[in-house]
Amino acid sequence: MRTALLLLFVALPAGADERRSGRDTMSPALRTLQADDAQHPAQLALALGRDQWAAGDKSCASCHGEPAKLRGAATRYPAWDHGLIDLPGRIQRCRVRHQQQPAWQPEAEPLLSLTALVAQQSRGLPLKPPQSAALDKAASQGQRLYTTRIGALNLSCAQCHDDRAGLRLGGSLIPQGHVDDYPVFRLEWQSLGSLQRRLRGCLSGVRATVWAWDSDELLALEVYLARRSAGMAMQPPGVRP
Repeated sequence: MRTALLLLFVALPAGADERRSGRDTMSPALRTLQADDAQHPAQLALALGRDQWAAGDKSCASCHGEPAKLRGAATRYPAWDHGLIDLPGRIQRCRVRHQQQPAWQPEAEPLLSLTALVAQQSRGLPLKPPQSAALDKAASQGQRLYTTRIGALNLSCAQCHDDRAGLRLGGSLIPQGHVDDYPVFRLEWQSLGSLQRRLRGCLSGVRATVWAWDSDELLALEVYLARRSAGMAMQPPGVRP
C-alpha cells in the first residue's frame, strides 16, 4: 500500500504537474462522497447557507442576486483590501458594513455555511490568487512560516507536506497540503471547518503557540498556500478524513 501511494506522487510523466489535491489521495469511498452532492455531508450546511443568503432586508441576495453570480469569486482569496482578508473575512466585513449586523464568532455555523455556499460556486475553476506588492510581502512571510521549524516537536509545514507527502503519520496519509477544497467537512470534526481551523490544529499538533484567529501569521500563511496551489481546480466544499 505504501509503495502504491508513493507512486501516486512520483510516477508522473516528465514535465507533469506533480501537485495532487488531498481529494485525489483519499479512499475511493471518500472521493465518491465528495463527488456526490446527494451524499455530501455538508449538504445541511449548504442549505443553511442558502437560507442565510436570502435572510433579512439587507440580504446577500439583495446585492448579489443568486449565489451563482459569484462564480469565480472564491478563486481570488486571500486578497488585499485595506489589509489581508480571506473569504470568511470578506463575508464578515459585508455582514458588518452593509447589513449592519454583529460579526459572527470564528467558525460560527452561519459563517461557514455562507463561505461554503460561495466557494461552491467556483467548483471546477482554477485557483487564481491575486498579485500585488502587499500580497507579495505577505506570501514571503507565509513561506518563511511554512518552512520554519516550530513547537516542541520542532517541525515545519514543509517537512510534512513537502518532504513526507504520501507517507503515513499515525496511520493517516500525509497530503501535499493544498487548499483547493476549503472549507472542508472533516469526518474527524463531524462538521465544516475553515482553513484557519486546520492550520490552528496543525500548530496544536506540533505543540506550538496557536496563532489567534485572523492573525497576520495565519493570513500570511493562507496567501502563500493559495499561491502554492495556484492553478489547481477547486472542488469545495471538500470532504476529508
